Amino acid sequence: MNIRFYDAKILRTGEDHTFFVETGELWVLGNTIGYIGDGKDTPAAPAWDKEIDADGNLLMPGFKDAHTHTAMTFLRSYADDLPLQEWLNKQVFPMEGKLTGEDVYWTSILGIMEYLTSGITSNFDMYFFPQQVIQASVDCGFRTVQVGAVNDFVSSMEEMEECYHKVNAMSELTSYMIGFHAEYTTSHQKLEQIAALADKLHSPVYLHNSETALEVEECKKRYGMTPTQLTDELGMYAYGGGGYHCIYFDEKDIDIFAKKDLSVVTNPASNLKLASGIAPVKTFLDRGINVAIGTDGAASNNCLDMFREMFLTTGLAKIREKDAACFGADEVLYMATAGGAKAMGLADCDRLAEGKRADLIMIDLKQPNMQPENNIVKNIVYSGSKQNVILTMVNGRILYENRKGAGMQFEIGFDPEEIYRKVNEIVSTHR
Repeated sequence: MNIRFYDAKILRTGEDHTFFVETGELWVLGNTIGYIGDGKDTPAAPAWDKEIDADGNLLMPGFKDAHTHTAMTFLRSYADDLPLQEWLNKQVFPMEGKLTGEDVYWTSILGIMEYLTSGITSNFDMYFFPQQVIQASVDCGFRTVQVGAVNDFVSSMEEMEECYHKVNAMSELTSYMIGFHAEYTTSHQKLEQIAALADKLHSPVYLHNSETALEVEECKKRYGMTPTQLTDELGMYAYGGGGYHCIYFDEKDIDIFAKKDLSVVTNPASNLKLASGIAPVKTFLDRGINVAIGTDGAASNNCLDMFREMFLTTGLAKIREKDAACFGADEVLYMATAGGAKAMGLADCDRLAEGKRADLIMIDLKQPNMQPENNIVKNIVYSGSKQNVILTMVNGRILYENRKGAGMQFEIGFDPEEIYRKVNEIVSTHR
């Protein structure tokens, strides 16, 4: 479709991780942004399938949820108020063991619906039954980068290699990277196999890394080094990658991430709720390390909301550093958009610019929490909310709208009530 947005404020990504606002029009031609400007000196306009009056509201890049377990929506509010290892081993893993591929398909669709309401236009997903997860994204028209979830109990090298080839060829909305759950769930032999497969496929590698102090100490007891140092010694990062959480890093870990140009994905809400700790985000930024933001899964978070994650990222950093000026709102918004795109290998979706993919959202500025407009970026990061997201577009398709007079509408090919019913049936069946 060819869609014209007019009378819009347009958030552009500038140099040095900053943003600026232009006023004018944005044209979507198929799945690509074809024009951004004041509307005066425009190229020849095509026949429009739709023209949307933005009414002075803000168009901005969609958020990139850079660490998720989408299908874990079925565990929302099921296993709370527990430390990580007890939460995983006594509550989460036993319930996950009951899931079927069909269950994962439907619970993934529920997660996608929640992403759309939060202005998330792509996610970096790690879960088992990977082909069902990807099929849910394709069927909904959502963009997903999938990472392998291998460990000693789930999946195999053969399945991961098969997924790599199939998912990367399946759709322009899907891609795949090599990955595994964590060092503490994966044998040394399997870690060596993962490194060899990544080298064979020239793939980045991602994992849960140094999420708790216990995880790091036990890895040191086993191997005499941290998870970062172990995976680096095994040669996993020849083609890049990074880690999720990355809370308990020492100087050598930080040096490895900086030298290898790896990405840190911070997950503040999940880390707070599980009392895991606060990542040294300011240190990562000071060393030039790319930082992205993820929600983690709905079992540990419990909501897939990038506005909350952005506020916690900056608020926790200020507390950790005892410095309210340690980094600003522009840097946090950059992490949630372009930083996530870099971690996920989505260079064509990182910002609003001509030739980029049309993954964008519209923010309602005409709500009390967005006024006055002293600084729109700060409003988004410090006072913004899911309630301000009134349109989410992925790859040139409007998948979600919540505009005045229209109410909440999903254009993903499924009736929301059907999804809610199916997910509740899944939960009741497996309890």
